[in-house]
Amino acid sequence: MKADLHPQYFQTAVITCGCGSKVSTGSTKENIRIEVCSKCHPFVTGEQKIVDTEGRVERLRRRFNLQ
Repeated sequence: MKADLHPQYFQTAVITCGCGSKVSTGSTKENIRIEVCSKCHPFVTGEQKIVDTEGRVERLRRRFNLQ
């Protein structure tokens, strides 16, 4: 078998949501950032929230003159 084949595993990896919520878990990455978690997901909260990572919504609104 090859030595040092597996990545380093962190027992206390921190997952940080865009709403500020933090969760500790085990992972191969030490810090993970996410946009939506189980506390701020629209299905759970009942609120509509547009998650636009690349400006697609604004581009669509400009293209069709929507407001």
